[in-house]
Amino acid sequence: MKSNAEQKYIKLTEYLKGLGSVAVAFSSGVDSTFLLFAACEALGKDNVMAITARSCSFPKREFDETVAFCKERGIRHEICESEELDIEGFRDNPKNRCYLCKRELFEKIGQIAEDNGLKYIAEGSNVDDEGDYRPGLIAVKELDVKSPLREAGLYKAEIRELSKKLGLPTWDKPSFACLASRFVYGETISEEKLTMVEKAEQLLLDMGFRQVRVRIHGNMARIEVEQEEISRIAEKDNREKIAAAFKEYGFSYVTLDLIGYRTGSMNEVL
Repeated sequence: MKSNAEQKYIKLTEYLKGLGSVAVAFSSGVDSTFLLFAACEALGKDNVMAITARSCSFPKREFDETVAFCKERGIRHEICESEELDIEGFRDNPKNRCYLCKRELFEKIGQIAEDNGLKYIAEGSNVDDEGDYRPGLIAVKELDVKSPLREAGLYKAEIRELSKKLGLPTWDKPSFACLASRFVYGETISEEKLTMVEKAEQLLLDMGFRQVRVRIHGNMARIEVEQEEISRIAEKDNREKIAAAFKEYGFSYVTLDLIGYRTGSMNEVL
């Protein structure tokens, strides 16, 4: 007898088959990788295209992974130049920042899809995303972008479970969100500060910390790591290395969040 997650995967593939052809918004994260794989399985690669947005809020590390995944598996892949900082109001980092970004991004993806004869756009939000503040989902609804994982009732844990069974390299990949999500609402987002955050998070990843966020408050960095790694990051050698590097990147102060990593911590003030 198939597990509940496996039954949902069947529901997912049946839903995708009903779409006929899709352009998948692909970021190389757990959800979009799983969705892209399922779409190719359900529709065949000729009816699927991965589309990745390139901007200063998307780390080079993640971008390179999108290219490598599609190249290795022979999946059509288009790059969408989508610089969020050029969107009116985005730099001001309003509470609906994610809406502004997603609206512009999906309009561009929609044009690429139309130019390539693809019927629908699909994005990778899952059921867990319905419980957080996600203004980007408003843009998804307005533009009739499909959310197959939510349609199939899939939760993050189930997506990881299925990804492992399917041999996807992302099954245990840490969660990621665009670098703009590291800013306090109302604080100006700049390319300089996005670069500071990217360098800071890359350092922590290179040091072996698995799930990291570097939140930016003015010129202060607030580091989030998983609770079990807090003691290791606070060790003298690590602490001194991180502080010195972060100050070189442009931060004046470096702090450690004692609660630890959690998704959407910038939304706690809303």
